Amino acid sequence: MEAVAEGLWELADHHEKKGEMGKAVKCLEAICQSQVSFLPIVEVRTRLRIAALLLKHSHNLDHAKSHLERAQLLLKSIPSCFELKCRAYSLLSQCYHLVGAIPSQKQILSKGLELIASSGDGFAMKLWTCNFNSQLANALVIEGDFQGSISALRRGYICATEFCSTEFQMFFASSILHVHLMQWGDLELVETALRNCDEVWQSIDAPKREQCLGLVFYNELLHIFYQLQVCDYKNAGQHVDILDAAVKADRERMRHIHQLTEEIDAISQSLSRTDLHHRDRIALSEKHVRLQEQLTSRISNGKETLQEAAAHFQNVRRAWGDKLELAPAPLDGEWLPKAAVYALVDLTAVLVARPKGLFKDCGNRIQSAMHLIEEELAKFGITEGVKVDSFQFPAEVDLQHSAIWIAGVYLMLLMHFLENKVAMELTRTEFVEARESLVQMGNWFTCFPTILQACESIIEMLRGQYAHSVGCFDEAAFHFVEAAKLTDSKSMQAMCQVYAAVSYVSIGDSESTSQALDLIGPVYRMMDSFVGVREKTSVLFAYGLLLMKQHNLQEARIRLASGLQITHSFLGNLQLVSQYLTILGSLALSLHDTGQAREILRSSLTLAKKLYDIPTQIWVLSVLTGLYEELGERGNVMENSEYQKKKMDDLQKRLADTHASIHHVELISKVKLEAEELHERPVAGPSMRVNLDIPESVGLKTALAARSSSRLVELDTARRGKRKV
Repeated sequence: MEAVAEGLWELADHHEKKGEMGKAVKCLEAICQSQVSFLPIVEVRTRLRIAALLLKHSHNLDHAKSHLERAQLLLKSIPSCFELKCRAYSLLSQCYHLVGAIPSQKQILSKGLELIASSGDGFAMKLWTCNFNSQLANALVIEGDFQGSISALRRGYICATEFCSTEFQMFFASSILHVHLMQWGDLELVETALRNCDEVWQSIDAPKREQCLGLVFYNELLHIFYQLQVCDYKNAGQHVDILDAAVKADRERMRHIHQLTEEIDAISQSLSRTDLHHRDRIALSEKHVRLQEQLTSRISNGKETLQEAAAHFQNVRRAWGDKLELAPAPLDGEWLPKAAVYALVDLTAVLVARPKGLFKDCGNRIQSAMHLIEEELAKFGITEGVKVDSFQFPAEVDLQHSAIWIAGVYLMLLMHFLENKVAMELTRTEFVEARESLVQMGNWFTCFPTILQACESIIEMLRGQYAHSVGCFDEAAFHFVEAAKLTDSKSMQAMCQVYAAVSYVSIGDSESTSQALDLIGPVYRMMDSFVGVREKTSVLFAYGLLLMKQHNLQEARIRLASGLQITHSFLGNLQLVSQYLTILGSLALSLHDTGQAREILRSSLTLAKKLYDIPTQIWVLSVLTGLYEELGERGNVMENSEYQKKKMDDLQKRLADTHASIHHVELISKVKLEAEELHERPVAGPSMRVNLDIPESVGLKTALAARSSSRLVELDTARRGKRKV
């Protein structure tokens, strides 16, 4: 019967190479369903292979899981077979992860680690130790057990050190940093993890680093996440440049591979001709061999079969072309799919460039990245109509459970790009474009409320930004307060309170001013407790406005000057700098320091023009007009007033355009965004609440979902400069 099994295995191989996965599975299932019994080890190997095929090429998780659980039962009666047992544990862990059964996943991984502990201390044992600890760390972080996750990763790091693999050390060091960034408790611990990553990376030889492209992206992105959090935009930009170059090089490599593949296919087609001359056949055969060697050197680091790869760090659910492998085998899994990593690089570039007013580059990146993401979402049947209000895509309940995780990655990335687009368009006074993007965000959220749970507070915050920008200050304050209620992030809560306070100040009456003071006071007292300076610069801005309202001009000047200096030195947010300068220019005028007022206001106007920020331009022009009137410069008054009227007309036209849509009324109305009522939703387990999970060394795709999304990717759109007050 062994010969029969081998024959069916070979036939399955044949169908798999031809891409006929259904036939391959049928060949293998014939062994499992046979009336005649095969040896247990034959059945085990067969079931493991069926499960691997199902995991890679289908969403039939229940079928794969049943084969793996049956294989595990059979293995209990076999005393040896260490590799098969570990492979079964690994694949079963992946199944449990994909169906959201995290307790079962942790249990099976614990059994795997117990098996290793009782099996000796060889190289294979160490590989499996790294494998299982990586998976266990991921499961623990999904449940919010950050310390447990770090402990598992440290065990993996120690094991990697013992068998002298710097690539594995780098993987675990990066993962430890990743978890610290997600948790962000003690800054000293984060910085220690960062230094350890740098030390390990420097210990890897330069030629070997070039083979670890996935680790390059992972390490650089983690550095950017850290630098954005601490507001080190200069160094963040340098790391973005490194990643841009890496993306360009990888795309060029893929283009060359595609060309080689096409040329090899053409030669193969020619060689299949029966009338080909002997001399031509020899020449073409030699060329075919040369091109095949070039292709192999470009593609592989010695690719293994699916069965062998599952024993190491391969991702069984990703095709090779979609993978950005961390390092050569056996560390040839991935952190995120290549398209998601590319999009993430564009996102970090936007985060660095947008505060500087580099809107053209930001717009191009947002457009190209959203197109890439939409192509990936289309693979899950998630598409949108051409018009903003004609979305057509499946709801959460229509998605395969195994597709929720990877679709969640792309949906969250898409929302982050839309968020930045809204911020950019509001800065440029493009209210219609901002409104349409915000409506898109709302539509995505209503259809995927569990996956996009973290976006609810961001959408409310952006509704407040939109309402404030179009002069609806009372509605803006309402949405900012609601946004603060919808998040657990202290930083986000603080920023929304600051935004609400600015809106109340803009209303202008005594009651609103009192409400603004109530909101600002608590944030002002704790502003030095936040990581970075975003909260501090924003609260100093709002506090300065309140002091001006209370006619405490000298104190306001001190606070605003301090905030301006910090903003200019750390954030480089040109809109916020421009608005700081406008207030300080107005203050200087009130204090009769006309020389300084003129200089400050001209600088502010220059920045506002660069940003196409019409409300701030009008604000500056109105103060300048007052300055010129005080100085008796009638020519400047007339010229200024004429330009101000032109800008006012432009602003009114833009406001009229956005008011004309029913969506405008919906966005500013004091009603929370409501998600669709679903009869059934995906399991909203902890994995749906953790953003950019640590990479799965055995190749599980990671969930990019909800609660901590702003912690790791750190989208600073929640910290943008205020609109005209």
